[in-house]
Amino acid sequence: MNWESPSFREEQSILYGSGLRITECLRLRVQDIGFNDGSVTVRNGKGNKDRKTMLSQRLNDLLHRQIESALSIQQEDNLKGVGPSLPFALGKKYPNAFRQPAWMFVFPSVSLCKHPVTGVVCRHHLHDSVPRKALKVAVRQAGICNKRISCHTFRHSFATHLLESGRDIRTVQELLGHSDVRTTQIYTHVLGQHFAGTYSPLDFLTGADKQ
Repeated sequence: MNWESPSFREEQSILYGSGLRITECLRLRVQDIGFNDGSVTVRNGKGNKDRKTMLSQRLNDLLHRQIESALSIQQEDNLKGVGPSLPFALGKKYPNAFRQPAWMFVFPSVSLCKHPVTGVVCRHHLHDSVPRKALKVAVRQAGICNKRISCHTFRHSFATHLLESGRDIRTVQELLGHSDVRTTQIYTHVLGQHFAGTYSPLDFLTGADKQ
């Protein structure tokens, strides 16, 4: 999954398909992708909380290829005695954890760096400036000039489209990782649906269009 590709519609799909913040996406490690149960585990999200969200089946092949590429980079790094950056406590307790595929970043940086705490040479995840710049180019090439589009737009669309399709607001709250449902309710006001996903029974009886 090349974030530096001129055309990166598929790369942004995980932001939209799972409702991730860009930093949450870039911090994903191999162990966080649950192909078997169709889930993505977000660790240390906003508020330092973990959560699970959905993984679109349409992303399976794409992510499998990206993970294979990332693990290939890890193998090359391991030959040099280096690997992905690790939480300080973990790296101290398990000094060889950097060799385990589970700890490799799904979106690794293109270069090595020094761990900010330990000073050990390692490979961090890709910097968020890379997808942000790529998105800016894509928006310009698409001729979109009357709307402000950022990486966060995909997360907003995830929430909006789930509510539009009738999903329960509490479920959407959980998927987004909002601690207060009032934050999620902002989307219902944008939609003009204060009772998100709830329609009058009369609409079903008459076959009226759901607005």
